[in-house]
Amino acid sequence: MKIMIEASVMVFFPMLMAFAACSDLFTMTISNRVSIALVLGFPPLAFALGMPVESVLSHLSCGAGILAVTFSFFCFGWVGGGDAKLAAAIAVWLGWGNMAEYGVAAGVFGGILTLGLIAARRWPLPAVLMRRVWIARLHDEKSGIPYGIALAAAGLVMYPQTQVWLSAAAA
Repeated sequence: MKIMIEASVMVFFPMLMAFAACSDLFTMTISNRVSIALVLGFPPLAFALGMPVESVLSHLSCGAGILAVTFSFFCFGWVGGGDAKLAAAIAVWLGWGNMAEYGVAAGVFGGILTLGLIAARRWPLPAVLMRRVWIARLHDEKSGIPYGIALAAAGLVMYPQTQVWLSAAAA
């Protein structure tokens, strides 16, 4: 049973981060199912690792707090709805203690992604690439930035510092 729990810690969150990033890259959307799975998957795994109820509730409150902030960003048109929900779901896993570093990491990855896309959009795409819908969408200046990629990358960078990861490693 211990091995199953440890394997879940090593696979569940990273797999959903990879899926969210790829989904945002190819479709410019992040399914609600990803965010829901992250939020619903956290408590059972945390309890299986022996995290106290207070700690689990603190992590859930972190997700709720980040959702309030990112939803206001969405209302101002600064981020997409999928990005807002993904950031909140990631926050559940990271907890309050990792939020400042996560914000910096997401900002750095987002800046690199944004600058890279702006630079790439200055050059015409070869016709063979324009036939790929997702590449043409990424290249379109009117298209947004698939910021879920940056959010997921930052989540993956921060994950080994989380209470869930460290609890599994100590078990």
